Amino acid sequence: MTKNRITSEEALAFHLEPTPGKFEITATVPMTTQRDLSLAYSPGVAVPCEAIAEQPETAYDYTNKGNLVAVISNGTAVLGLGNLGALASKPVMEGKAVLFKRFADVNSIDIELDTEDTDAFINAVKLMGPTFGGINLEDIKAPECFIIEQRLKEEMDIPVFHDDQHGTAVICAAGLINALHISEKKIEDVRIVLNGAGAAGIACLELLKAMGARHDNCIMCDTKGVIYQGRTEGMNQWKSAHAVKTEMRTLEEAMKGADVFLGVSVKGAVTQAMVESMADNPVIFAMANPDPEITPEMAHEVRPDAIVATGRSDYPNQVNNVLGFPYLFRGALDINARAINDEMKIACAHALAHLAREDVPDEVALAYGKTLSFGRDYIIPTPFDPRLIHRIPPAVAKAGMNTGAARRPIIDMEAYEVNLKSRMDPTANILRGINARARANQARMIFAEGDDPRVLRAAVTYQRSGLGKALVVGRPDDVKKKLEDAGMSDAVRELEVVNAAKTDHLDTYKTYLYNRLQRRGFDAKDIHRLAARDRHVFAALMLAHGHGDGLVTGATRKSAHVLDRLNHVFEANAEHGAAGFTALLHKGRIVFIADTLVHEWPDENDLANIAERGARVVRHLGLEPRVAFVSFSTFGYPLSERAVKMHSAPKVLDARGVDFEYEGEMTVDVALNAAAQAHYPFSRLTGPANILIVPARHSASISVKLMQEMAGATVIGPILTGLDKSIQICSTTATANDILNMAILAACKVGE
Repeated sequence: MTKNRITSEEALAFHLEPTPGKFEITATVPMTTQRDLSLAYSPGVAVPCEAIAEQPETAYDYTNKGNLVAVISNGTAVLGLGNLGALASKPVMEGKAVLFKRFADVNSIDIELDTEDTDAFINAVKLMGPTFGGINLEDIKAPECFIIEQRLKEEMDIPVFHDDQHGTAVICAAGLINALHISEKKIEDVRIVLNGAGAAGIACLELLKAMGARHDNCIMCDTKGVIYQGRTEGMNQWKSAHAVKTEMRTLEEAMKGADVFLGVSVKGAVTQAMVESMADNPVIFAMANPDPEITPEMAHEVRPDAIVATGRSDYPNQVNNVLGFPYLFRGALDINARAINDEMKIACAHALAHLAREDVPDEVALAYGKTLSFGRDYIIPTPFDPRLIHRIPPAVAKAGMNTGAARRPIIDMEAYEVNLKSRMDPTANILRGINARARANQARMIFAEGDDPRVLRAAVTYQRSGLGKALVVGRPDDVKKKLEDAGMSDAVRELEVVNAAKTDHLDTYKTYLYNRLQRRGFDAKDIHRLAARDRHVFAALMLAHGHGDGLVTGATRKSAHVLDRLNHVFEANAEHGAAGFTALLHKGRIVFIADTLVHEWPDENDLANIAERGARVVRHLGLEPRVAFVSFSTFGYPLSERAVKMHSAPKVLDARGVDFEYEGEMTVDVALNAAAQAHYPFSRLTGPANILIVPARHSASISVKLMQEMAGATVIGPILTGLDKSIQICSTTATANDILNMAILAACKVGE
């Protein structure tokens, strides 16, 4: 299995650039005029202050309290790193905050409390209650975490949730529901063995008992063996609550005949002999991180009938907390909940379990490069299933309403689900899908400009991320020096450097090139110079001969020059249907603008061709294309000869009978704004366009750069399409990450 290798340098750079940390605060209201400032602060702010003083519940109307969660830790149990202290836990808490935003559009602030005093910690959190709609406790060691959570739940009127305990428990429960369904066993009948009597382990067992597991059927073990009635060594009140009357004393004894094993302990805690001794169709959740108690391979070697889950993303059935906590809080916040109770957690688990039994959307299968269907290797949904946001929170909200935890019940649940669908950023799943498909393709990627440090960093990351093999065109000594200068000397032995002067294929390349160019004014000397000295041409020749699967170039020369060089080897020109599409990602929307690379002044037939190319690219990325031919006029007004071709291009597509939505000509606001579109009920577009076909390359360039500079849009591309090989051209201002993104697009063969 391919492992994703992340170096220390990469991790530090990720947290350092473009600004230190992982998120920032942005205003949601205008803050430009004096009137704006007067409304935002004094004197306007006095009005909501008085309203809240009179009716405290209106804080959910006039402030961000209702969508704000605090991620709070004292750093006493940071990941698997131990007691690093409050300050060192901050990167983890920031990470948790951005996960809340990414998966459930919950705003979150990280707070690190510099104390190991339980009472001081409780008091600090309690005093912050008015600020937040919920509290997510994180990375606090046991047994203090039990005391802190219980006291805060009793003393605060907002949800308090220790994710290390309950997040793991909820996902574990969801997986177990489905594992037992497949095994045709009932939770009240199965014998469960838990190894690891810490916060997560105890929470798992408590939730399963709340769901019907019988106390006497559940054996809890810790480092000293079985927790039995009468044991005194290494005990506390939380362990004692799960002690059972039994003669068993070791994990090995407990495993004999067990139906279920739950592990939140350490690598290697379970042996093959233990697995072999379990009941028929055993369920094994080996959730220790980063390495499970027993690997799925080892378990299946002795028990092919086992259903195995781990905490790892590179194995099937990952027990991943991100499937739970964002959606639990989303549902809780949306009913202004007083707490997250057991019924809400159980509802979350059942909703996740039912989701896994349904047909998996095409975009998820596309993202993972394989068909996923309910069964032994798919009992838990993937974290990137787009249905999670509108399926899990409603289930949580309903449970909260039914149990009296809701201050504001949701009246129209259908409207709520529609609202949830609209909250999520579709671009995140698209980018995730591209990465997953690239990893599945394992393309040999040619990086043409091995003398540029940005290109080298991108090549190293491409290979270390498990995306495939990086082939760097350059001189070995030069590549070695630049890697060393960039602090990546350890990567020298990893990359394959291809030197044009020393390749065994040069004569073959030259013959091929001469046959293509001999009637275009190129003699043998010209051919040698191009093949042996021009890295763009040499890299293209490598690709043409199957000595790589994709090509990334353009970081050191302008795109027009690079296209000219590529044309020596491929037909990368307007006459042969090549086109360039630039993706703009902004505020949760993605729009493609074309042609940004090849056509200088396309006519209506060219525009129709570009539209067809664009539809293919967008579908390759998992979206349904909606094409708008944009101009400064809309459906013939105002009249102008400059808009004629934009008016005619849809008629060309009419004659071709294409299978995607298109319309034009229209202004950009009519293309992108649903309210503006409503004025034209005859339009064939069923929603805002995601492909804008513009009149000329200069208007495309102006549009892209304006959005990039003024709106801060993320730009990906231009994506070169229309060639029979996968080539992507970077901009000269590209960062190493931009170059990597283009390599990923090339690996997915998006433009081919």
